Amino acid sequence: MAGVSLSPSQRAWQRFRRNRLGYWSLLIFCVLFVLSLGAELISNDKPLVARHHGQWYFPILNNVPETHFGGDFETPTDYLDPFIRQQFEQPGNFALYPPNPYHHSTINYFAKEPNPAAPSADNWLGTDDRGRDVVARLLYGFRISVLFALALTFIGVLLGVVTGAIQGFFGGRTDLWFQRFIEIWGSMPELYLLIIFSAMFDPSVALLLILLSLFGWMGLSDYVRAEFLRNRQLDYVRAARAMGLSNGQIIWRHILPNSLTPVVTFLPFRMSAAILALTSLDFLGLGVPPGTPSLGELLAQGKNNIDAWWISLSTFAVLVITLLLLTFMGDALRDALDPRKAEK
Repeated sequence: MAGVSLSPSQRAWQRFRRNRLGYWSLLIFCVLFVLSLGAELISNDKPLVARHHGQWYFPILNNVPETHFGGDFETPTDYLDPFIRQQFEQPGNFALYPPNPYHHSTINYFAKEPNPAAPSADNWLGTDDRGRDVVARLLYGFRISVLFALALTFIGVLLGVVTGAIQGFFGGRTDLWFQRFIEIWGSMPELYLLIIFSAMFDPSVALLLILLSLFGWMGLSDYVRAEFLRNRQLDYVRAARAMGLSNGQIIWRHILPNSLTPVVTFLPFRMSAAILALTSLDFLGLGVPPGTPSLGELLAQGKNNIDAWWISLSTFAVLVITLLLLTFMGDALRDALDPRKAEK
């Protein structure tokens, strides 16, 4: 009985799975990212659910005044307060805390050690110079870095594919004008522009995303342009023209699907570059707003607090592991899409 014929994408997926390092890197990265998306359920200073004097509360969903738990003021409850914890330890009361009972912005005013505090049973990787838990900062900072990288990669791919497709398909004067524009735009001092705009506007993730997106598409545009220049001369494009298809239909239905190999291969490496860019800018103080959890901000704290080795060491480990996983994924993806390694 003849074997089932597999599509090119299925054969590429099989080749990717045979690369054990890349395949397991993908699984580990996805698990870490999914866990970071649920960071509020893993690391939070509010109980997931609480019961006090017969009443059920869900502090993680809404703020509950401390007067509900025997406090004196109509202020949000500090669930790290020893008095509040004693209330939940009474018969009939209880509170279910997340595995790490600290939010990224939590300052434990009842800490036993001065800040920054070394790793302990209360703070697994210690605290930073303001008393915030390093595990919580790393978890939320990792989530922001990956989400930022995904958004920046998406925008860069969209702009790069559109501009590269226009250049490669139409060629001639269109290609010439685009190339001159890219040469001029690529010569702009990106770091200086970031410094100028950071001084002009309030720092925000959206502003940083817009500024980096203005320069992150040019590399991919060249690859897509080269693919379109090569594919537009092939017979199937000429046949599509003879059938009366419009330029948009030819680009979308025929040339683009056959020009996506460099785009897909580009994705993990582009994400690595985006994470490094965000970390570097945060380290220099030009990135996310103050108080936002960031790997770069933790590295800067490690530099300013040399004795607090746990800050820089743990941040460096998270950054290296993230970049290694993305690099292994990119290498496996490149090999899987290499036509020279396709099964015969």
